Amino acid sequence: MYDVVLLTLGSERDAPGGCGSGGACCGGATEAATDPTSQTETSQADTGQADTGQADTGQAETSQAETSQADTSQADTSRTDTGKTDTGRTDTGRGARAGGDTERCATERPRVPVLACSDALIARGARVEMVTARSDAEIDAVLARLDGPARPDGLTWPDLDGKTRLVVATASDGQLRAVLRRLVRRYAPAPSRRPADLPGNRTLPDLPPVAVLPLDPARGGTHRDLAAQLGLPRDPAAVAAAVVDGTVRRLDLLRNDGGSVTLDGALLGAADDAGRPLHWRARVEVDDTVLTNGDEPLLACLVGNAGGYATLDDVTLLTAPDPADGQIEVAVAVPVVVRSALGRKRVRLEVRRARGRAVSVLPREGKVPYLDDGVEGELTRKRSWWIEPGAWAVWSS
Repeated sequence: MYDVVLLTLGSERDAPGGCGSGGACCGGATEAATDPTSQTETSQADTGQADTGQADTGQAETSQAETSQADTSQADTSRTDTGKTDTGRTDTGRGARAGGDTERCATERPRVPVLACSDALIARGARVEMVTARSDAEIDAVLARLDGPARPDGLTWPDLDGKTRLVVATASDGQLRAVLRRLVRRYAPAPSRRPADLPGNRTLPDLPPVAVLPLDPARGGTHRDLAAQLGLPRDPAAVAAAVVDGTVRRLDLLRNDGGSVTLDGALLGAADDAGRPLHWRARVEVDDTVLTNGDEPLLACLVGNAGGYATLDDVTLLTAPDPADGQIEVAVAVPVVVRSALGRKRVRLEVRRARGRAVSVLPREGKVPYLDDGVEGELTRKRSWWIEPGAWAVWSS
């Protein structure tokens, strides 16, 4: 019999970043403090694991959009109304947070897909606990149940053979990313404490598999979320079947020197109020390949792991995105002026692509807006991403 935790992220679950955003869910604290549970040094980068950019760890972005996703929190972690229901479910974390929207928090209840998934899991013999986490600390309390036995080196390590399984109910890819950020913070060792049993091409161990329960059925349509791209089940009963009887599918993870992770991709660029793309400049380098040196205007840059941003309007940026091939795919869209046979000028969009282990983007001027797994931010300094092959995993049918 398995113990299954059904995790939902706070009452801000429909916001782009969801919970896991500095403890600001449901009126939580907004101050930032160093996370005492992390075994990762502040730089977050292992300079021996990529060919480009990882030494620039002091250039982490500090814009408001990025710091709202920081892995820090002083939020109150107390929970109220804890107890087992007649069906064997445990409902935790529904109490109001100090200083928060008391009425909204107190009346929040699990959404219908969560209840349906819980019932299906119980029918399959699982012991189910439903948890609503409104801060990073509350997410961490859930993830602690996935810890393995104590190690001689003192590192916190996941138990891949444990009997506790995790289902993350997500209203957006940003919420799933919030949970993976906390998993990385929990299990990634500092570079100075790198153990001998860590794979040579990785900075963290195999993370425990998670099941994804999408809360928005529409995201499986035209604007596909990550679960749809991966072909994961969306029906609550099918998700329950995958948790109990499914298989583990390992996927690549992107880490960056800003301390975050990317599951799908990061799209850099912006448009004006009329929808016209704005030009910007940056040096973009993939391993030893320079896609642009920063002297020419760009319309977009895509750092891709999966295919969520593979097409921008009618422009194909990535041709064959694969979240399990062990490589980052990068594309830049460059407007090029050409002349026809009659001497007339026209603008042609040139897409340059490269694949590799690491990528760095160095803005040449101003701020560059971006979307990273659907979460908005602004890049003002150099940012580097590197691939962690097969680092995270999902339960699949």
